Amino acid sequence: MTTVLKLGGSVVTDKDEPETVDERNLSRAAEAIAAVDEDIVVIHGGGSFGHHHAAEHGVSTTDGTHDSGAIRAIHGAMKDLNEAVVGALAEAGVSAVPVHPFSAAHRDSKSDLSVSTDRLATMLGEGFVPVLHGDVVVHENLGATILSGDEIVVALADALDADRVGVCSAVPGVYDAEKTVIDRIDSFDDVADVLGGSDATDVTGGMAAKVRELLGLDAPAYIFDIDGLDEFIAGENPGTRID
Repeated sequence: MTTVLKLGGSVVTDKDEPETVDERNLSRAAEAIAAVDEDIVVIHGGGSFGHHHAAEHGVSTTDGTHDSGAIRAIHGAMKDLNEAVVGALAEAGVSAVPVHPFSAAHRDSKSDLSVSTDRLATMLGEGFVPVLHGDVVVHENLGATILSGDEIVVALADALDADRVGVCSAVPGVYDAEKTVIDRIDSFDDVADVLGGSDATDVTGGMAAKVRELLGLDAPAYIFDIDGLDEFIAGENPGTRID
């Protein structure tokens, strides 16, 4: 059984304070992941590390840059956050290893994403837990653009034939107009009117982008908050199910 889990940037960082790790949430997440007894791939978002650099340089999932300094700034910040996440997981006893998408993914001239997954499958086979992150990636004809953690989740879930997908977010699920968590979503049109963007700087589209990406998966996906992570790890169904 293979699980793909994303830890949102709003979970592992303080999105209001540039390049600040949320140590409490990260420790909680690491302890939960340490209880996993099957193959798991972890992806984390950018939070206060990557997003403000991307916004400063005008780089998004569709707007590119040829400025190598901008690329180094965005990628460097994400490597720093990845080091913190991998370190917390290792401290909790997880065999975590870093995987940087800038060196493992690219977009072609049609904006189609290619991610090298053979090495990830080998890592899993050898008992490691790959830890990827939102990043900047080379994009043919555009220089480099942002690759969101949500896009990585979708690419890996399909390529690795994941059985379950979890997205640990800042909220306990997708809210309806009355701020009640929606139990299940199987069509974007059903929730389009109530989905908005992120409150903090986010160059990857907020909740609407998450739901759109997850609806394309074969495996069931769940959006939940840090309080629902233990339930998800235990095989339960917290938050909002998307399929």
